[in-house]
Amino acid sequence: MKTMWRGTAGATLLLVATLTVGASARAEELKPTTAGDGSAEHVIRLTPAELTWTDGPPMLPPGARMAVIDGSFSEPGLFTVRLKFPANYRIPPHWHPVKVTVTVISGTFNMGFGDELDTGKGKVLPAGSIFEMPARIHHFGWTTEETIIQEHGIGPLSVHYLKGHDGRQ
Repeated sequence: MKTMWRGTAGATLLLVATLTVGASARAEELKPTTAGDGSAEHVIRLTPAELTWTDGPPMLPPGARMAVIDGSFSEPGLFTVRLKFPANYRIPPHWHPVKVTVTVISGTFNMGFGDELDTGKGKVLPAGSIFEMPARIHHFGWTTEETIIQEHGIGPLSVHYLKGHDGRQ
């Protein structure tokens, strides 16, 4: 009986020690992080009404609008921008040298792959949709209603239009 008690006591002690160490480690993981000095210099909090819209980047056909949230298309480093397209906007076939991730914020963005803009081929992406465009994939886009997308990636970003397309309509 003493042997059984010692084995049970040892197992119980080991279990309690494991749970205590695990709980304290978990408690450390859940602590929120702070800037340390109380500053919020890297925090961006914008409502849609606070975005500053300008003419779209020159790499896109006329008619687009742009709101830069962070960074720059043309500089090395992270960028986040919103692009607003009017109804019936067309982006000719092109490719980018870097991966870009896009979220459809409002409206509907249509996107297809290939060397010719064909509105019969593509995918309808309603608000809330996300797509990643790997570098060098030939693709095109169009809208049927006013649409806002948010693009983010690591710049510099450029647009290389395919044969005979210069991005101007």
